Amino acid sequence: MAKKATTPEDKLRALYALQTIDSKIDKIRVIRGELPLEVEDLEDEIEGLQTRVGRLTDELGEIDKSISDKKNAIEESKGLIKKYEEQQNNVRNNREFDSLSKEIEFQGLEIQLSEKKIKEFGAQKAAKQELIDASQSRLDDREADLTEKKNELDEIVNETKMEEEILMAKSLDMKKKIEDRLVIAYDRIRGAAKNGLAVVPIEREASAGSYIKIPPQKQLDVAARKKIIVDEHSGRILVDKELADEEREKMEALIIKELKKLKK
Repeated sequence: MAKKATTPEDKLRALYALQTIDSKIDKIRVIRGELPLEVEDLEDEIEGLQTRVGRLTDELGEIDKSISDKKNAIEESKGLIKKYEEQQNNVRNNREFDSLSKEIEFQGLEIQLSEKKIKEFGAQKAAKQELIDASQSRLDDREADLTEKKNELDEIVNETKMEEEILMAKSLDMKKKIEDRLVIAYDRIRGAAKNGLAVVPIEREASAGSYIKIPPQKQLDVAARKKIIVDEHSGRILVDKELADEEREKMEALIIKELKKLKK
């Protein structure tokens, strides 16, 4: 069983070492946490683009069908004109001739209308094809981005998985060296802080990340390492910079050593 820290200085060192470990875990999870969201956003965008391209392609098919229908209508009108012209050669009176002439004229107008519609459909088709090409181009780009992001995510997960497992084990081990009431206080402060910092060094006469100066006497008390002191403004546990640097270097060296062992 891990030996509990007894002196105030030992407790401060253990607390800052724990903070160093947990901050490294946070960093890994933040880096990894952003990529899955990016991958998810890309997947959603790709799905939307695929739906759009599919819908536009269906609409393009409908336009092609409309063009084909109008071309068939033109051929039917031409066939009727030919038939009516042949019938004119065998009419018995002017009334029948005029009636057939009107039919021929009507079919001629039908042909003109169909040709006009074909031109309109052609313009619609060109515009629709332009949208399809633009959407397909973006879809291709997004799919390439997705492949890149997935590869990047897999690489980061593989690279950080081992380190995260070591850090989590070290975090649990370090908590065993700290009395329960301090661990509870640490977790409470850490949980309330956006950046997860519960134990911070004094830098430039203020707690790290704060601009509110700490009174000189309190700075001296922190440096003396005789008791656990909490910053009244941020609510964080304070340590002196020298202690923080020593524990950070010690912990980083230990983590590197553990990683090298596992990689052998």
